[in-house]
Amino acid sequence: MAGPGDPSDPNSPWAHGNGQPEPPPGYGSAPLPPPQSWAALPPGPSAASGASQPRRVEVSTAALLLSAVPWFFWSFAVVSWVVGIIGFGWGWLLVVIWIVSGAVVFLRPVEDMLARYLFRLRQPTLIEEQRLRPIWRQLADRAGIPEDRYAIWIQESEDPNASPTPGHIIGTTRWALYTLPPSHLEATLAHELGHHLGGRDWLSLLSFWYSIPARCALIGVRALGRLMRAVPAVGCVVIGFVLIGYLGVLLAVLTFDDSLTLPLLFLTPLVAPPILAWLSRREVLQADRRAATMGYGATLIQVLYGWQFQHQQTLGRDASRRSHFVASAPSLSERVRALEQLQQQRS
Repeated sequence: MAGPGDPSDPNSPWAHGNGQPEPPPGYGSAPLPPPQSWAALPPGPSAASGASQPRRVEVSTAALLLSAVPWFFWSFAVVSWVVGIIGFGWGWLLVVIWIVSGAVVFLRPVEDMLARYLFRLRQPTLIEEQRLRPIWRQLADRAGIPEDRYAIWIQESEDPNASPTPGHIIGTTRWALYTLPPSHLEATLAHELGHHLGGRDWLSLLSFWYSIPARCALIGVRALGRLMRAVPAVGCVVIGFVLIGYLGVLLAVLTFDDSLTLPLLFLTPLVAPPILAWLSRREVLQADRRAATMGYGATLIQVLYGWQFQHQQTLGRDASRRSHFVASAPSLSERVRALEQLQQQRS
């Protein structure tokens, strides 16, 4: 006997064949028919001329490099600080080893380890793999990439899209896998694939690898922030100590350094976070645009509308807590509006 959500249940989104599954509540209409073939797609803004596509790749790669610079500097500062605390005479050798260690990201087991332990992804089960395989095969064929170039892993999340992952592992959420019908799941995978197109797989992986020390320090800062909110007296002492130390180092750098490069780098903790957040939001919108270029724009709009309908109360609470200025992802309304404008331009 098939239970709700079982792959053998003909009424579940896992159903295939002639019977089209019912959309989840809030989608308003049945899923759209499968997108037309890649050759039949109308040219998008980036495909209007042969010279414009390489330019998009260059701009996207330049944005990735720009966002990697402050992360690398912060990581270098963290590693140097740890080496200084240890007081090891050959400490500079540890810094060199960290810089050279970027070569390990070219090993696939290392990439799998990062996905499993840092991004909290897991490999799909056999049943999940059977559902994903035909959908991914069709998407890879439309995108013109080898099917085995990327692996699909699962993120235990109720969001419509998984956290963007570097390298050759594409994430999809458990909500999308178990809730969406095949055509909508294919559209969400097209968005995830959009984060990887442009030949940036290894570059994004290297960028993330060198940002790990800084991200670990950021986790510590956030934990300290939670402690400061819980115990205000501790918060006042910590904030005062950190501000005095940082301003002292900044003043020494501004006073004794002849060039402006190092002083500007020490100002990045104040300037870079909003810029990095804007670049992250821009990359999400770019991934939507790439998915729409492959013909999934209208279907992706349905997915976002449906998820928004199901999570209205949660969205209201989250919007009141997080400032859009430093948010790493655009709001759903922004994504839908950009996709709708793109669909109007193509029609």
